[in-house]
Amino acid sequence: MSRYALLLAPSANRVYADQAARLATAELAAFGPVLSSGLDDIGVTTLGGVEYLVFDGSLSERDIAYLSNLSSAYALFERLDGELLRPLTLSPLARYDSDLITIPKYAGKTNEQFTKLVLNLTLLASGSAGRMLDGHLTVLDPLAGRGTTLNQALMYGYDAVGIEIDGKDVEAYKLFLQTWLKRKRLKHTAELVPVRRQGKRAARRLEVTLAASKDDHKAGAVQKLVVLQADTTQLDGLLRGGVADVLVADLPYGVAHGSYDDNGGISRRPLDLLERAVPQWLPLLRDGAAIGLSWNTKVARRELAEDILLANGLELVPQLPLSHRVDQGIERDVLIARLT
Repeated sequence: MSRYALLLAPSANRVYADQAARLATAELAAFGPVLSSGLDDIGVTTLGGVEYLVFDGSLSERDIAYLSNLSSAYALFERLDGELLRPLTLSPLARYDSDLITIPKYAGKTNEQFTKLVLNLTLLASGSAGRMLDGHLTVLDPLAGRGTTLNQALMYGYDAVGIEIDGKDVEAYKLFLQTWLKRKRLKHTAELVPVRRQGKRAARRLEVTLAASKDDHKAGAVQKLVVLQADTTQLDGLLRGGVADVLVADLPYGVAHGSYDDNGGISRRPLDLLERAVPQWLPLLRDGAAIGLSWNTKVARRELAEDILLANGLELVPQLPLSHRVDQGIERDVLIARLT
């Protein structure tokens, strides 16, 4: 068994960076079950004045490929004689340039590193964990905003489905993605079309196909992205069932974010939204799917969110603590559950 040291990536968000080591420890532990020999003795240490995440294991090439996608991974070393560090080559799932994730800037955008962490935890809790590196998976974000989670899914080479009620956000995402794809000279199609239900226009649907290279496009190795402009609590007849392997959602924080209530007004209570939305989301998931949620615990207690998921027949997935302060009004937490 060898000893390893993981150098954590610097974060653009100062508050998040202050807690990165603790969150990375929880994320690394979640990777353990998919590795060939698991991980032992995970901890944090300082080497040469720099903080590292350290652990024991016997990493195969595929194991290293898995850990290359740790949201905070910057460099991985094998420790020799307790003092020397031998660098190991990381091979993350990154089909596109990182500016697909980093360029969009807007009020309320979730930290990209945190978005990747929640997606990873959800994937690892799902029945698709063994296909994370090589499977053609589909990620659903039913509260898509301007597409941070959708872009991370595309980076991984997956298909993506988003639902967003705000037409301006859907149009802004379409404009960004089309502009980015054109600038990168990547083959793609993008179309915003109306969706009808019972003969009446019920929504709009952004449909995008793209490929990471000309060779992929010629070979038919394309990715598909769908963003539905619709109310996530009223999806009947708008999407076919069983479309997604994982669902990742960032619930309204109750500060700058909100959601529409039954009377068409803005609600700042994320649990009201969750209670109405989960029954609409579950039919969209495939067998073995998992759900990953993040939200502000200052406006919604964790046990109440858990009760909603349990009441809908989901199984909670144990995890190390992930609650962390974002700012004065937001204490963010993560909850993972899967279909039973």
